[in-house]
Amino acid sequence: MPCHKPIITLLTAIALTGFCAAHASEPQPKLLDEPSLFERYTSSAQDLILKGLELVGINYRRGGTDPDNGLDCSGFVQLVFKDAVGMLLPRTAREQSEVGSVVDKNELKAGDLVFFNTLRRAFSHVGIYLGDNRFMHSPRTGSEVRVEDMSQGYWVKRYNGARRVVEP
Repeated sequence: MPCHKPIITLLTAIALTGFCAAHASEPQPKLLDEPSLFERYTSSAQDLILKGLELVGINYRRGGTDPDNGLDCSGFVQLVFKDAVGMLLPRTAREQSEVGSVVDKNELKAGDLVFFNTLRRAFSHVGIYLGDNRFMHSPRTGSEVRVEDMSQGYWVKRYNGARRVVEP
């Protein structure tokens, strides 16, 4: 598996501290009793996020379930949940959309599964929600596992819903 340590370090910092450009110019004071974004995640969510971020940079491969050969979206999710929390999810995005409990978009928590209609059929794409409107996924042929912003127009138009598989 290729080494992507610099990008993983950067993405970990972005995903776990909630960094955004609007706050870069004005440091925000942190109250001593206020937990960090990372501390607010359950240990299961932390494990899911860290395992997923380890896979950033892995090539997409249709039907892929092995990081050495490439991962498709549901193969990525299945591998992350198996390795991080020992949970075996179904193989396809459609099947994964039937596991766990339905979550409203405004109630999303890190580790929730987010679903999109990318192939003109509901629940044809899946990713793992990170928080702060970001999710990680394995998007398509010619691409690699990455973190994206769900507030981008493409994802907003295709959002199908979310499921909570690991309870906080």
